[in-house]
Amino acid sequence: MDRIPSVNLEDFISGDPNRKQKFINEIGKAYEEIGFVALKGHFLDDSLVDNLYGEVKNFFSLPVETKRKYEIEGISGQRGYISFGKESAKGKKEGDLKEFWHFGQYVEDDPERAKEYPENVNVEELPEFNKIGKDTFSMLEKTAKYVLRALALHLDLEETYFDKYIHNGNSILRPIHYPPITSEPENAVRAAAHGDINLITLLMGAQGRGLQVQNHDGEWLDAIAEPDELMINVGDMLSRHTNNKLKSTIHRVVNPPRELWGTSRYSIPFFMHPISEMKLDVLESCIDDENPKQFDDITAGEFLNERLIELGLKK
Repeated sequence: MDRIPSVNLEDFISGDPNRKQKFINEIGKAYEEIGFVALKGHFLDDSLVDNLYGEVKNFFSLPVETKRKYEIEGISGQRGYISFGKESAKGKKEGDLKEFWHFGQYVEDDPERAKEYPENVNVEELPEFNKIGKDTFSMLEKTAKYVLRALALHLDLEETYFDKYIHNGNSILRPIHYPPITSEPENAVRAAAHGDINLITLLMGAQGRGLQVQNHDGEWLDAIAEPDELMINVGDMLSRHTNNKLKSTIHRVVNPPRELWGTSRYSIPFFMHPISEMKLDVLESCIDDENPKQFDDITAGEFLNERLIELGLKK
């Protein structure tokens, strides 16, 4: 495959069985072949997107000492601010050329589950920042729920199979700022080649060049979405659960050409995680003589903990 397929969620929720099946077939095929789609018809409206980008740019424009007061010790970077160069890709010692923020799950109906997650961090200087972040989190979570329903049907599962696992799941909304590059980077890029940890990732801000996806032939393809599209990819948890039937594809964010070094880049991924006790054991329907079981049994919480240590976010 030499390009990222485009699909429209409106087909799935149209009420027309033929359009619904068309979406299931298209997204299933794309995720088996390259692990990425560009999605139209999501639940984000233009005004929410514009407001979010405005608030994100306002936050990252704050003085470094102001931002650093929101970098909370002892929570492995799961909420609040994570400073420049703190995270690195698995197996890479150089830190990525980015700073970012984490909004986490807003648990409102399960006091015990709420205790499992760190509290979200409020930015005093920007009264709208947290409200807009929460609204965006909600709309992306809703979009992800319907994508996973389509994938459940593609996998011959009940349509709502994933619902109970993603309700109050350990999901993360991550506004990222890739600052201007001021000197020749030594082996560092804005985001080194990696696969995502979670079930699926919904990415805002893939309109400009930078994001690249590796196909099965090892070639790097530019992944550029239209302004009304989200880029959505399979994460390692879902790939593992489906015995690699659905592909978690390696991707990266490369440094821009030298003439664009003086510009910032912003992107906002939403990492859809399940609740920690979800078993990622390989689905029986994804095992046969040609595709024997490839992965050991593990829970989502155990898998996440392993990967946070590998990324340098947890000691």
